[in-house]
Amino acid sequence: MIPFSILDLSPVSEGHSVSEALDASRRLAQQAEAFGYNRFWLAEHHGMPGIASAATSIVIGHVGAATKRIRIGSGGVMLPNHSPLVIAEQFGTLEALFPGRVDLGLGRAPGTDMRTARALRRNLEAGAESFPNDIIELQRLLGPAGEDQGLLAVPGMNSNVPIWVLGSSLYSAHLAAALGLRYAFASHFAPDSLMEAVSIYRDRFQPSAELAAPYMMVGVMGVVSDTDAEAERHFTSAQQQFINLRRNVRQAFPRPVDSMEGLWSEMEKFSVEHTLRYAVVGSPRTANDKLSQFLAETGADELIISMPVHDVEARLRSVELFAGLGQLMRAAA
Repeated sequence: MIPFSILDLSPVSEGHSVSEALDASRRLAQQAEAFGYNRFWLAEHHGMPGIASAATSIVIGHVGAATKRIRIGSGGVMLPNHSPLVIAEQFGTLEALFPGRVDLGLGRAPGTDMRTARALRRNLEAGAESFPNDIIELQRLLGPAGEDQGLLAVPGMNSNVPIWVLGSSLYSAHLAAALGLRYAFASHFAPDSLMEAVSIYRDRFQPSAELAAPYMMVGVMGVVSDTDAEAERHFTSAQQQFINLRRNVRQAFPRPVDSMEGLWSEMEKFSVEHTLRYAVVGSPRTANDKLSQFLAETGADELIISMPVHDVEARLRSVELFAGLGQLMRAAA
């Protein structure tokens, strides 16, 4: 059975503070470690009142200090927003603090609206176009120093932090395969290209000094509760959030509602349900059936789960119940 991991955005739930969101991430990481998850990753987003993980490396340090064994990292750092040297120093520092536990997942999207992206990047076009070269530079900065290497990342040099390419398009599949890197596909919000991306990555993978064979992780959104009705109610928070994104409404992560009727148009409903069609929502039995089918179709090496639940106790319960699904699948295998 493949490993399960967690993707967290430190959601700032409606009625709660950023401090409470970051504390919830700490508790979630501890819960994930206790139930045997492989990784706990945090995502970089900016200018979003419902997400508290903008300073991603700092939040990774926060959950790293609260755990002992689980791998920690970024899912991901949006590399065009940053200098490769700065990221090498940040993740080299994290690796020094938490040896053998740190991952560096890299994306090329801005993780925000265009106005905020300009404030972060200054030069949008150059940032996105230089993404492959920036990855190669990062590899050099995180590896052993060359004889004539003038630019050194300290900390960072010789930390050899594993690099992942993250993506939601075929471009990322080609890039990860060409560079011989681990690949994570954002099927939790971009399902349409998933199967083609899987095929491209595996068929075109070039072995590298970092990785001898392709290794692919796929994402799902998931809410598992004791009953289908309870899980579906919790999931209305994510559905509302996606509508708000489409309407450019910036607010905290919404409370769940009993029904989405009247909150979305027919077109919005179709769009959100299409986008979230791989979501695993329901009781353990319902979730097990859907997840088993998804993993069989993708043949993924690892699964990463985003759990968009407003109430932190229900989120922790979902982590526990998802772990139970993994145990069921291992027993069946």
